[in-house]
Amino acid sequence: MATKLNIKAIAGTAVVLLLAGFAVADARDTDTSGRARAALTVMAPAAAGGGWDLVARETQQALRKNKIVSTIQVSNAPGAGGTIGLSQLARMNGKPDIMMVTGTVMLGGIARGSEFSLEDSTPIARLAEDFEVIAVSADSPYQTLDDFLTAWKADPGGIPIGGGSAGGIDHLVAGEMAQAIGMDGSQLKYTPHSGGGQLTISLLSSAAGTVNVGISGFNDFRDMIEAGNIRPLAVVAPERLPGVDIPTMIELGYPEVDLVNWRGLVGAPGISEADRADLIAIVTEMVETPEWKAAVERNRWKENFLAGEEFTTFINEEQESISALLKELGLA
Repeated sequence: MATKLNIKAIAGTAVVLLLAGFAVADARDTDTSGRARAALTVMAPAAAGGGWDLVARETQQALRKNKIVSTIQVSNAPGAGGTIGLSQLARMNGKPDIMMVTGTVMLGGIARGSEFSLEDSTPIARLAEDFEVIAVSADSPYQTLDDFLTAWKADPGGIPIGGGSAGGIDHLVAGEMAQAIGMDGSQLKYTPHSGGGQLTISLLSSAAGTVNVGISGFNDFRDMIEAGNIRPLAVVAPERLPGVDIPTMIELGYPEVDLVNWRGLVGAPGISEADRADLIAIVTEMVETPEWKAAVERNRWKENFLAGEEFTTFINEEQESISALLKELGLA
């Protein structure tokens, strides 16, 4: 009888231990801490070659070179002012090993009626500011910004302006310029392009349907400016870009044209506080690396780091501001 009881006791203990083992295994399966350090994806919500893609690839290079993350890849999800990428991220609830590049352009896309907003993400950090340039082809009759603005005011519909997504920062800068010279935003003939490469091709072409004036980030035009194929008329920045001879809108008498395109990173919605802290730590380490410092200098960005809840507050304030500006300019 004693033997039978011992056998039952041993069997019962084995079951308890087995169940405990399953519980530990389940806990390990749901523990996501450290996953971003092992393998991380940075999504650029635009086509390869544009400003968001540049930020993603500079991030990849700095993280890889300094072994902050073991494996890192960049993915592209272009379209609709970044909101297609945002819609993909919003469906990755709880995924701790992805970040998406965001910025002013996306706020415009959201304001124009996106199903999702940045509330459907987890803000990680603002990285830097990127500056807009108003440019024409080298053979354009517009030698200066005032040449262009005078002609534009006289014939708004006859001078198409090219830039990125409708409602994005390029479109907003065009709206601010129109407002500065007394034009109604509804008179603005704006042609959106999927990226800086397409805009440059259009600007340099004389074919029907192309644009006379382009607005985009400096880096989208940089190679063509240096080659002498594109003439920059002005840069929307508080001061001239280092090593670049382009007058600012302030110098030229238009301080009200002042939108800056900030660049930042957000994570998936629903991640744990520990995973968010890990992503913030990864980015904080990255911005201190020599590779990231060199990227900021090379791309004429202005570093403007802000992380965590302060970044969340900044995003909310920026969204309100951009939404109001779109309505004021008649662009939404």
